[in-house]
Amino acid sequence: MAITTKVSKDVRQFISNINATRYISELGNAISSFLISNVAFSAFINSTSLRKIVLNRIRKVLSKDLLEDPNFPPKVQQDKLDMFIVFAETINKAFENIRNSKELKKTFMHDVGPYLVKSISRRSEIVNNYKKEYGYLPPNFITISPGKFCNLKCTGCYANSSANVNDKLPFDVVDRIIKEKKEIWGSWFTVVSGGEPLLWKDNDKTIFDIAKKHNDNLFLMYTNGTLIDEEMAKRFVDVGNITCAISVEGYEKDTDQRRGKGVHKQILKAMENLSKYHIPFGISLTATRLNASFVPSQEILDYYWDKGAIYAWLFQLMPIGRGSFDLIVTPEQRFDMFKRTRELVRKGYFIVDFWNSGIVTNGCISAGRPSSGYFYIDWNGNVTPCVFNPYSFANIIDIYNKNGNLNDLLNNPFVQQIREWQKNYGWQQPKEKIQNWTLPCIVRDHYEDFKKILDTNRVIPIDEDAKNSMNNKEYYNNMISYDSQLKKYFDPLWEKEYKE
Repeated sequence: MAITTKVSKDVRQFISNINATRYISELGNAISSFLISNVAFSAFINSTSLRKIVLNRIRKVLSKDLLEDPNFPPKVQQDKLDMFIVFAETINKAFENIRNSKELKKTFMHDVGPYLVKSISRRSEIVNNYKKEYGYLPPNFITISPGKFCNLKCTGCYANSSANVNDKLPFDVVDRIIKEKKEIWGSWFTVVSGGEPLLWKDNDKTIFDIAKKHNDNLFLMYTNGTLIDEEMAKRFVDVGNITCAISVEGYEKDTDQRRGKGVHKQILKAMENLSKYHIPFGISLTATRLNASFVPSQEILDYYWDKGAIYAWLFQLMPIGRGSFDLIVTPEQRFDMFKRTRELVRKGYFIVDFWNSGIVTNGCISAGRPSSGYFYIDWNGNVTPCVFNPYSFANIIDIYNKNGNLNDLLNNPFVQQIREWQKNYGWQQPKEKIQNWTLPCIVRDHYEDFKKILDTNRVIPIDEDAKNSMNNKEYYNNMISYDSQLKKYFDPLWEKEYKE
């Protein structure tokens, strides 16, 4: 009874504290301070009404904090507000999933939640100290593909993965990367891609061993879903800090057409297994010229929401890997996708398009952009500015062999020039200097600018397709033409709806 009384008192004080906050940073600190206590964290997970109070306060503070910020055009801030609110609501859905599972709740409350909260709480101190030492903020996260091996062979795979290769990173290297990004950058978020991450194994250790060891990190793992049987689902419960984004192209016909006959049925079974144990998961949609008329759409999202998904990532096929210009979405299709995605977010769906949601991130986040950016590391240790920028400027294994660390990635001229481009395009600039963030990507949307940087730096293509396109005149002309057509749709949109 004494504990219950104390928790009740703490909750009342917490509500009073969050109601007194004016800015989202203050609100975040108040929430983190409350959740550090295991007992308080348990109360937060178990109380739907308490989380509802927090959500309402988040909406009010976000609205004031974002819409009254004079450094950005108002419509840019409105798009951010819409996305951040639906993101907070999605986090609440994840907590509700956890609350409804005795096993997952036990894992999360004892083995993950308190450690993750502490990791999030200490990031501000780490990044502030980092800035004092280096003069700029560190990146936010890393995307890592520990293995290239995959049991599928999807058309247009950016990773060019297959069952015929088994390139992989050693467990100790993956472990060190995550350890360093936590300690040096204060990073608590890791994206895992592939290949198929569930097939990666080194010395009998898997991605679950990484997640369990780094229980103060949240892992977003992209997977084809075909390996998630009931036993595999239980392993997600055991670690409690991995959420899956399962790759689909739409319904059965389109998914099987790209991934192989019968794959969609396996995906539905995987979703059934994850839902049985209340594991929060989402979908990863790949848009091509063939499915862009209905990806994204409310019908598609409702279909997978009914299967248990709570979020969606949308990736437009890039003309790299096994892709081609015949399959990428047309500029007109991308424009329509932009408007549909924006409307879906306003309706309460958490869906993020890696390109069309560039407004929300203040443009391109590649090349380890300060504060909110990232790098990509593949199965051979090659480091690229982005998953969709297939040119390596360093190798993490070589860096480690020379007694270096992740900070060495930030000093390379290739990524420094990309970050300078980001700045010139509007990152951390006065709002009158912000350029069109509906076209944020230096590779896909501004290839001419990217090619100039590419040609003046020593980089290594990470595969044959990247090598072949690097100095291919036809590829260059196709990209320039594509970008020119994009501007015809998106420049008027930016001028009319976003720019003041």
